[in-house]
Amino acid sequence: MNAQPPPGMRSLRLWLMLLGLAVGMAAPLSAQAVRIKEVAGVQGVRSNQLTGFGLVVGLDGTGDQTTQMPYTSQGLANYLQQMGIVLPAAAAAQLQIKNVAAVLVTAQLPAFAQPGQTIDVNVSSVGNAKSIKGGMLITTPLRGADGEIYALAQGNLVVAGAGAAAGGSKVQVNHLSAGRIPGGAQVERTVATPLQLGDSISLNLNASDFQTARQMAQVINAKMGEGLARALDGRTVQVKAPTEADARVTFIAELEELTLESSIPAGRVVINARTGSIVLNQAVTLGPCAVAHGNLSISISTTAAVSQPNALSTGGQTAVTQKSDITIKADPGMLIQVPASPQLADVVRALNSLGATPQDLLAILQAIKAAGALNAELEVI
Repeated sequence: MNAQPPPGMRSLRLWLMLLGLAVGMAAPLSAQAVRIKEVAGVQGVRSNQLTGFGLVVGLDGTGDQTTQMPYTSQGLANYLQQMGIVLPAAAAAQLQIKNVAAVLVTAQLPAFAQPGQTIDVNVSSVGNAKSIKGGMLITTPLRGADGEIYALAQGNLVVAGAGAAAGGSKVQVNHLSAGRIPGGAQVERTVATPLQLGDSISLNLNASDFQTARQMAQVINAKMGEGLARALDGRTVQVKAPTEADARVTFIAELEELTLESSIPAGRVVINARTGSIVLNQAVTLGPCAVAHGNLSISISTTAAVSQPNALSTGGQTAVTQKSDITIKADPGMLIQVPASPQLADVVRALNSLGATPQDLLAILQAIKAAGALNAELEVI
């Protein structure tokens, strides 16, 4: 048999357990260690947007109706002219080709991309094509904001959708007017970056925070050398770097691996008014408040009735009239006490106790914020 500890020892263990539980409940949110590369990026090292106008061919009769989309037939005539086939103006205007669709092609040109490398492209219909599934994009130049061509796109589309129509009925899954070509564009021109210019580099924080900028400068000076870094504002930290290309790349690689304690973010509630989605971060807290929420519904029903003239009337006609019934129903709203919620799990539990739909919760959160009981910023997207 196992010996039981004396009563004094059991009381001491119980007291220690309660003390640890109380400390855990009262402890604030702890900051977590993050690498510099996770909260900041080197200024000038970024991707660039490319776009172009092209044609998708090989469709099974689901392309643009060229009589309503003149730029499709014009684009095809221009392409044929480049191939040495010149159509008369009247013939080009009367092209009726349902296997062609006009599209916009977009892509992201990564930093340091070199000629010959491939990038993914997105293809989206700009006309009235029913579907671009099974089509092929012909050679399309992709231009940057300066108007220069930086890549050429071409290839078969991958469309993650399906659809069928017959007898006036239609069934469709996902979008059929947009697709993607993995590795569908080849880089033709390099975008110069200012990485090797000057005797210093600038680190741009992903989110403006003076505390993080100051701490980043302190960590760099402590690990890489005193006086190398200084915080210019809440988003920019300037760091002196070697001027040789290889030494600067090595310096940046070591710099990005340095860790710092990320400060606790401000409480934020992001609301998507279109979909009813609500996202809360870990710093959201609730103060004690009381909420009453009721629903108001209005229903209108219309019934068709026939009005006939009297038997002895002259010139009367039978007419169809509408009879409308309007009903207004207001559900009673109970006053629910919401306790103080110091942690995200408590906030979720308190909001769930209201039993409101996501759309109703949008209005409730705004009202709680106006009452001063929601310790967070509301952002509607």
